[in-house]
Amino acid sequence: MSIVGMEAEVPPNTVVIVIDVIRAFTTAAIAFERGATEIVCAPSAEVGRNLRLLHPDRLLVGEINGLKPADFDFGNSPFEMSMAQLDGRRLIQTTSNGTRGLVRYPDPAVLLAVSALNVGATARWIRTNHAETACTLVCTGRTAEDQACARYLSGLLQGSRPRRTDLIAGIMEGAAEHVRAYARQSAPERVDLSKDLPICCDVDRSEFAMVGEVRRDHVALTRVPR
Repeated sequence: MSIVGMEAEVPPNTVVIVIDVIRAFTTAAIAFERGATEIVCAPSAEVGRNLRLLHPDRLLVGEINGLKPADFDFGNSPFEMSMAQLDGRRLIQTTSNGTRGLVRYPDPAVLLAVSALNVGATARWIRTNHAETACTLVCTGRTAEDQACARYLSGLLQGSRPRRTDLIAGIMEGAAEHVRAYARQSAPERVDLSKDLPICCDVDRSEFAMVGEVRRDHVALTRVPR
């Protein structure tokens, strides 16, 4: 089992677990909780917009430089998503790190998207379905939260009992790194994480794994019971 960054080469036919805690896959988990049936993850806003042209009934979700574009239905915000009515809806999501990372792996044994919300359910699903397959955990961001989630998930997969408090502390440390970076930007370019952060820290809230199907220029996520 290895923990790598998004630019690393990952061997084919392995379990690839792509992590984005703040905020892409937290937002995705909340969307599934709110009734979404599929989330198509696109590597860029351009691809996302083109997919919406092909499928105008789908909602477009995500961010550019952290902020919701004017033509998107929702931003990359778990708090905003927590108030959405999504029963039976299909979404298209595009973000700077999470969805871009997810589409980088064309030949996995299985591809999963993970945040703190579904980390325990994901570990149980892997142990049930792919216990003997090598795993690679991919941290899509460079801040502390994804590494903390990767360490926590790695511990679960290896049969240990990692501390939830350590994962939450890592998420808070990562959030502080984001805030310091945003403080160097002009006010209109800053991202407010204050409403999203409590949801990002809600470890094991979601009782499902998010499994990806690799398609031509995107990955389609569905929720799979643990």
